[in-house]
Amino acid sequence: MARPVVRGTAAWKYFGDFRDALRAEQVLVLQVAHPVVAAGVRDHSDYAADPWTRLMRTVASLSIYVYGGESGARVEAARLRALHRTFTGMADGRRYSALDPAAYAWVHATLVKAPVDAQRFFGQPLSTSELSEYYAQMRDIGRVLGVRERDLPRDWAAFERYYDAMVAGFGTNATIDTLLETIRTVPKPVRGLPDSWWRGLQRGQMFLVRATLPPSLRETLGLQWTDADQRRFERFSGCVRIASTPIPAWVRTAPMRWVGKLNVWLRAHPKVYRTLVRGDGPGAQPRP
Repeated sequence: MARPVVRGTAAWKYFGDFRDALRAEQVLVLQVAHPVVAAGVRDHSDYAADPWTRLMRTVASLSIYVYGGESGARVEAARLRALHRTFTGMADGRRYSALDPAAYAWVHATLVKAPVDAQRFFGQPLSTSELSEYYAQMRDIGRVLGVRERDLPRDWAAFERYYDAMVAGFGTNATIDTLLETIRTVPKPVRGLPDSWWRGLQRGQMFLVRATLPPSLRETLGLQWTDADQRRFERFSGCVRIASTPIPAWVRTAPMRWVGKLNVWLRAHPKVYRTLVRGDGPGAQPRP
């Protein structure tokens, strides 16, 4: 068992760092690169029709894993597994389930890797001791969420080998194409945002996807990347690093921690949740 996720520990400092948001779309691409995840998203997700509501639900759920306490994570894990139990269908002539153990483990793996890569790109790489503590904590969270013991490599070095092997086996699929098109064309979240600003942000989102995807998968997906793009990304990541590194961890993680605490409370008050956000997010219960 790892140390509990409390103030100052590795998962507490890095999982909710606001710089992780710079890789949010890249994580989604990696997740749907798995064929079972791709089929489930294709058949059961409404992200393309209502991306902002889906984003709010996802952030709320993620915040509870690490910042909602063990009891909060267990209740959220039970809700997620009950929800995903209904996500079944056919893909390539075979029946699939969203709770397919390998696919379920892969989704968790992308969430484990994302903060580590965010620090590598935009902050200070985690030390060996931090990586060890972080991975042990996220491994425990994975078990709470229902990831099988044998699907969670024992240490960070084994995890990296597993992660790289998974990425090397992926190809393109229609769900990735739809996701990339959604990122390119997603409507602005607020009306007051000038169209020209939003178009720039959309281009920036796609640039970060191309910049932070594993190079082998980027090439497989036919996403162009040039030396000029690499220099541009290095300038951008350097600016983010200089501006954000002096900010204390408790400030960098504050938004995600607050969301986690709020959603633990909302889980106990489902009627309030339904008033605020439609759907079945954290705190909601099936309607009678």
